[in-house]
Amino acid sequence: MPGSTIPIAFLLLLTASFGCAGRRGNRIIIGAKNFTEQEVLAEILAQHLGARTALEVEKRINLGGTLIAVQAIQSGEIDAYVEYTGTALTAVLGESPSRSKEDVLRRVKEGYSSRFGVEVLDPLGFENSFAIVVRGEDARRLRLKKVSDIRPYAPQWRAGFGYEFMERADGYPGLARKYGLTFGRPPRILDLGLLYRALNEKQVDLVAGNSTDGVILTLDLTVLEDDQHYFPPYEAVPVVRKEFLAAHSEARAALRELQGKFTEDEMRHLNYAVDGEHRDVREVVREFLRSKGL
Repeated sequence: MPGSTIPIAFLLLLTASFGCAGRRGNRIIIGAKNFTEQEVLAEILAQHLGARTALEVEKRINLGGTLIAVQAIQSGEIDAYVEYTGTALTAVLGESPSRSKEDVLRRVKEGYSSRFGVEVLDPLGFENSFAIVVRGEDARRLRLKKVSDIRPYAPQWRAGFGYEFMERADGYPGLARKYGLTFGRPPRILDLGLLYRALNEKQVDLVAGNSTDGVILTLDLTVLEDDQHYFPPYEAVPVVRKEFLAAHSEARAALRELQGKFTEDEMRHLNYAVDGEHRDVREVVREFLRSKGL
C-alpha cells in the first residue's frame, strides 16, 4: 500500500547515488520499503528464488517510502520488490482510483511497463488495504462499525496518520471529503511504527493502519468498515525489471509459483510473528513456505 511527494532535487540526488546498475550476472537484488510486511515479503521472494534457482540473492530493505522504492527499481539499484496495486495506481502513476481489481491491475501493469521499464506480475493472493482503526472500547461504547459512524464524533477526536496517507490521492483529504469528516484539530503525522502505540495510549482516537497489521490481533482494536467504498484494491504484486526477467526466465517461473498463494489472514499472522513475537524473519518465512509446500 503503504507514496509521498518527494522534491525533484532529492530524486535526482537519489538517482545519482544509485547510478546505473551494470550487469550483475547471476545475482538478484530484492528491495523492500520500510515496514514489517515489506521485509517479510522480501524474505519470501529471496528464500523462494534461492531454493528454485541458482541465483545469488541479495536483499536491500528499509528503502523508505513508495517513490523511493520505485526510483530504486527504475534506476536498477534493485531488481524486484512487492508493491500494492492501489498504491501504484494513485500514489505513483497519479491516476484516479477504481473499485475494479481487474481494471486497477491492468492500468498498473501498463503504466509501470511504459514509464519505468518494469513488469508487474500477477497478485500474490492478498490485499493490504488502508484500515481505519479505533479502540475497541470506543467502538463498543459508541456502537461504531463503519467509517461513516464516526462523523458525529470527529470534531472532538484526534486523528493520527502516516505522512504518505496525508499526502496521497487515496489518503486523508479524499477520505475526509467522502465521509464528511471534520476533526477539531489537524491530524497528527506519526511514524508508521508508532500509530498503534499512540492509539492504545490514547494520544489519538483514530488511525489509518493497514489491514494486515499483526498488532490488530493482539490489541483491543476495531477496524471500521469502509462502507462508502473509498479505498481502491491494494493487491500485493511482485514488480521486476524487464531486463532481469529477459535474462532469467527461471526467476519468472519461480515467481509464478507464488501467485495466489497467500491470504490476508496468513499475512497478518506472519507480520505478528515478527512484530509481536519478535521472531527472526528468516525463520518465520522458512516455516511458512514449508507449510505451503514451497
